[in-house]
Amino acid sequence: MKPNRLMQERIRRVHVLFRELGYELTESDVSSDSYSSGFVAGDGFQAGLFIDADSKFLELAFTFTFAPEMANFVRERLEEAMHSLYEFGCYFSLQTDREEITYTVFTKIYFAGLNYFALKETIRDFRDAVEANQEIFDIPVEHEKGASHGDS
Repeated sequence: MKPNRLMQERIRRVHVLFRELGYELTESDVSSDSYSSGFVAGDGFQAGLFIDADSKFLELAFTFTFAPEMANFVRERLEEAMHSLYEFGCYFSLQTDREEITYTVFTKIYFAGLNYFALKETIRDFRDAVEANQEIFDIPVEHEKGASHGDS
């Protein structure tokens, strides 16, 4: 089923703003009540975005996965990770099963306040939170700061 007009407008607005910020949107999935896509910066940073028809927020997500054998390693660093996320206005979810541990960093921005500058600041804080968590979990950072990081 086709998304309603409000969802269509939200999707269009998000596409325009991400493009203006220098991000490429990839592999989208659209239904009548949700939209999801990946976004990629010129420096290689990748994350996902989500729009839910019942929510008034655009949500951004970045996922880390760990082997189940790393449970103690993750547990030991979780409090420090939570503090760093709080500093940047982000939150997380943690899921475990027999195959992997999934740790996802999230942030949200209210659609009523969604504009170029607000999204630029939100993405900058989100990327800083992800990078802080990469350091906490001893994961090498593979991208460089620059214009797509909101530094210009």
